Amino acid sequence: MGVSVFITFWSSDNFEIYFEEDDFDEFADKLKECDIEYVHPIVEHSWGQRVVRLHDLPQFQAEVGEHRLLLCAEDMGQVAPYSDLGYNFFDFSRNFQKTQQRKCSMKIFGRLFGFVTGLSILLCMLIAACAFRPDFSREIADFLFPEKKGSGTVETGGTPPESVSAAGGEREDESEEEPSDHRMDEEDGEELKPEEEGSAGDRAGMDDKVASDYTAPDLSDIVTPKEVSGRNGYQQIEGEQEQVDEPEASEIRSRLDLGYTGDGLTFDALYYPYYAMLNERGKHVYRQIYANANELYAEFAPVEAVTAGELRNIFSALYNDHPELFWMETAYAGKFAGDGGCVEIDLKFNRTARDLESALALFDENAQEILTAAKHLESDYEKEIFVHDALIDKVEYRMGAVMNQSAYSAMVNGETVCAGYARAFQYLMQQLDIPCYYCTGYAGESHAWNIIGLEDGWYNVDTTWDDTGEGTYDYFNRTDAEYADSHVRQEMSVYLPSCGGQLYRGWEQGENGLRSLEETGITQDKVFSDIQEYYEDCRAQIVLNGSGSYTFYNVIEGEEILDAWYEEYQSRRYRDAYMDSVMEEIGAHFCEIKFEVEQLQGERYLIRHHVRFD
Repeated sequence: MGVSVFITFWSSDNFEIYFEEDDFDEFADKLKECDIEYVHPIVEHSWGQRVVRLHDLPQFQAEVGEHRLLLCAEDMGQVAPYSDLGYNFFDFSRNFQKTQQRKCSMKIFGRLFGFVTGLSILLCMLIAACAFRPDFSREIADFLFPEKKGSGTVETGGTPPESVSAAGGEREDESEEEPSDHRMDEEDGEELKPEEEGSAGDRAGMDDKVASDYTAPDLSDIVTPKEVSGRNGYQQIEGEQEQVDEPEASEIRSRLDLGYTGDGLTFDALYYPYYAMLNERGKHVYRQIYANANELYAEFAPVEAVTAGELRNIFSALYNDHPELFWMETAYAGKFAGDGGCVEIDLKFNRTARDLESALALFDENAQEILTAAKHLESDYEKEIFVHDALIDKVEYRMGAVMNQSAYSAMVNGETVCAGYARAFQYLMQQLDIPCYYCTGYAGESHAWNIIGLEDGWYNVDTTWDDTGEGTYDYFNRTDAEYADSHVRQEMSVYLPSCGGQLYRGWEQGENGLRSLEETGITQDKVFSDIQEYYEDCRAQIVLNGSGSYTFYNVIEGEEILDAWYEEYQSRRYRDAYMDSVMEEIGAHFCEIKFEVEQLQGERYLIRHHVRFD
């Protein structure tokens, strides 16, 4: 019997021997004469080959089979010739076919599995980075598509725009056919394609007269303080654009109506500055989107011809101006014909739109808890401080908060991110007739804060960054110069007025960090050096405000009267002095009162009275 022998070494302490016999029947007869320890007796494989597995004298496992064509697979290991093992029946050759193929397949599979696993982990890390760092997403996009770098953003700048108003009519149909009901559908349609090359530039749809006096700091100079690091979460407006061919565009034009055109609506530039930044066509579409959003009319044709870039700026303006539209997502979709013109606008609504009437009632109820108390305060500055403090008391920062880009998340749910804080503060100040704008930009990451207009000018306010621990005023009523090392405006916010007000800057001005009387916004006639005069002022303010929950302020002067004031309330003599009689006068049967005392310059003490009369 002619024989060849191969030994395959798979590791340092393990190898396997295989034998092939030209005359397997003769070999089987010889086995019967030997005392053999079998792994298994002779068996026949499905492909017709007979084999037997046994232990040889050194107790190596061996397999003997009928002769088959030898296939030496790749990476078979060390192979050495072997000639004589001392057995009268061991004329043999090593067969690698079955075992080698299996081991090679497992090795290839293992390597492939490891590669796929590693790639999956890397992809998940990238997705997480993009989710929590929108600016990182933009950096990646700029690297991959340098020709589109900066698309959809505006250059730095911002002066108060001129007041603009518009007039018009109601819902219109483009075709004679009965318009279909395109109201909110919880199930979105097919995935829309991203904006394609050739969209309009940064100022698309904006008034050419809009200019800037805002000086943006260098991004490399921006530093996020440790105590507020990670307190951000603003998401840019995301528009999905789908290119359609002309037949589909024609079908869309014939099918869609304009919905509610918004004709007749007006928006004062003092309170809605982003609206004033748009050109006339942009303003018309802005009014149309606003009207349809209020009616939950989600799918309609644009009332004016607009490009993808123009539509993005229009949506940005609308979202930034109207925190009360809390049921709108910070995303939309549009379909565009071959010439770049928009043929369809699709609004996206969050869960509150499913029962908007109830959501509106709940939102208003929570807002009124703050507004009822704030509206009776004398100065805008007092109202601002009260709303700032009330919002911080009411809301907790939470990155994973539901609908966290909306004012609803702050006002109703009590947990949100910077976008929710800023939109809630904006809404409350708007309701108090105080100009307050939603400002977006960069503060280590994408961030949102507010710009507020007071008597002597404009100020930056960041309620999110002030809501740390017990609350601070580190970012309250600051100038652009004071924000230059931590905040930089971007997108359309650069066209908001620059902040340089001085009279109401922060809480930490003056000697020893104490505020002056002027900085509180409280006038001299509210300063008392006599306890009876103080009581009379408290009585007058309560009679003016009546029953309910609210806060009023006054100031006492000198440590002596402060000690007397403290003793009056500790001994409850204040009840006989004024409280019992004033409760009878306003018809109240229950009173709850809490005090906050702030030391001012010149041994003066600001007293906040938080009261509830039922």
